[in-house]
Amino acid sequence: MFLHQHPYEPFIQKDTKKLIVGTLPPPRFSTGDLLEKDVDFCYGSYYNSLWMFIDKIHNLNLRFDNSQEAINQRKTFLRENKIGICDIVESAEREKIDASDLGMQNIKLRDVVGYLKQYTHIETILFTGGNSKNGPEYFFRRHLKAYNLKLELVNNEVPRIHKFSLCLSEQRKASKQVRTIKTVSLTSGSGAANISISRLPLYKQLKAKNPDFNTFDFRVMQYSEFF
Repeated sequence: MFLHQHPYEPFIQKDTKKLIVGTLPPPRFSTGDLLEKDVDFCYGSYYNSLWMFIDKIHNLNLRFDNSQEAINQRKTFLRENKIGICDIVESAEREKIDASDLGMQNIKLRDVVGYLKQYTHIETILFTGGNSKNGPEYFFRRHLKAYNLKLELVNNEVPRIHKFSLCLSEQRKASKQVRTIKTVSLTSGSGAANISISRLPLYKQLKAKNPDFNTFDFRVMQYSEFF
């Protein structure tokens, strides 16, 4: 069994308002066998398009390589926009060394709720995937159960939006002082999600109007509302 350990600590600032939550980067980020266009940072895989969407939305002219400058560009964007990253999986075991979420076994989750209590300005969680098995929302729902919390549906259209209430501190439970946190389940940036996108009525409608419109454009349109 291959122990797939998350290679990066959560990237969260005191004033972070939005938190990106995924699962694990591909195993090569844990073993150090990066590709030429990979960036040694969260969501650094050249084949995971999150930073390409962000680059397109904000015209950042990001570098896609192993340089320190590429890392610094991403950290600067996150700090300036009060966005953090805290993937929910700390480690997992795999029989096959690949990036499949379904291939994860003996999964150890991070205490994301603990981070939410520590960083009190966070008001939105952005899942980079939905509620399919071993996806970030799937694990987060399981994680919430340990705190006797659950997600409440706000909007069932893609990207689905939920909310939950979190006590500001254990001492304040009696006074009902809580904060409401919104979650947004963005369409995954993986190629496997392209099929599900192509089936969406909105995508079909936009594709009919513009034959050049593709799944990358759809994600850019979706992500632009939240980034």
